[in-house]
Amino acid sequence: MFFAIANAFTGEETADTNSLDKETNTEEIEEQTDTDRDLNGDNNSNNDKNKQKENQDSKKYTSSTDNEESNKVTSTPDNKNDIPDKENASQKNSLQQENKKQNGDATATVTRVVDGDTIEINLNGKTEDVRLLLVDTPETVHPSEPVQPYGPEASQFAKNKLSGKKVRIEYDGPKRDKYDRLLSYLWVDGKNFNKMLLRQGLARYAYVFDPPYTHSDTFMKAQNKAKSEGKGIWSRNNYVTSDGFNYQEQKQTENTTANNESSSSSTSSGSSRLKYNPNGPDRDCGDFDTQQEAQDFYESAGGPGSDPHRLDGNDDDGVVCETLPAA
Repeated sequence: MFFAIANAFTGEETADTNSLDKETNTEEIEEQTDTDRDLNGDNNSNNDKNKQKENQDSKKYTSSTDNEESNKVTSTPDNKNDIPDKENASQKNSLQQENKKQNGDATATVTRVVDGDTIEINLNGKTEDVRLLLVDTPETVHPSEPVQPYGPEASQFAKNKLSGKKVRIEYDGPKRDKYDRLLSYLWVDGKNFNKMLLRQGLARYAYVFDPPYTHSDTFMKAQNKAKSEGKGIWSRNNYVTSDGFNYQEQKQTENTTANNESSSSSTSSGSSRLKYNPNGPDRDCGDFDTQQEAQDFYESAGGPGSDPHRLDGNDDDGVVCETLPAA
């Protein structure tokens, strides 16, 4: 009976132990299940977080892309609005460059040529006399001076180049002289007329009152070239001086020479009335007292078919030295 009780007791204990084991196993399984659920939950949570993050990143990327596209769209009108400004700036630069090409300070129209270095212009509706800067041509209209050699040629050259032309005037220092004449350079067809006179030997470089002058160097080079070539005023020995033109003294010497030439020249028909030998030294309008005297000399020298002394200027009308008195 004892053994029966003991076995019964042991059986119950075993049953209890088995029951505990089952419970333990069940709890462990439940704990494991909970743990797995927790792990799965954590994983799911992490996945959710990752998905949220990815969504956020995607939104950021989309937002950034949208912003960039928006900026592009927004910037396009601004750029379009900038185009006229750029065009205006370009046009402004072009105008500035064009103004640089057009030398001078103002535009005027030549209305009259007084002589080689004095011009009358219409400037802004007002008549103005212009005394060309840094040049001096021989006299033709001076009230107390005779017509000087190469003065008429200088005047004719000015008429040919300037009459009725649109010109640009360029100031360089004081704008007016004591006679209230404008002091300037004259630009015609893009060329400096003052320099042209020097280069042709029709003027000397002079009246340097207020240096430095803008075109001094180029003017001196032009004069030196004409001088080295013996052009115009430089073809006469000792004619050009620092004060002007040594006309009176040279005229007396030339008259003496001319008289000797005339006395020894042929007395053929018509030659006795000539003041100079047509085959002698070069003559110009300043050598004659009247237009008729110059005309006779011109025709005896071969005019109008030939004009070795260039008395007819550039108009080739057969009438020479038209600024001289008729008789």
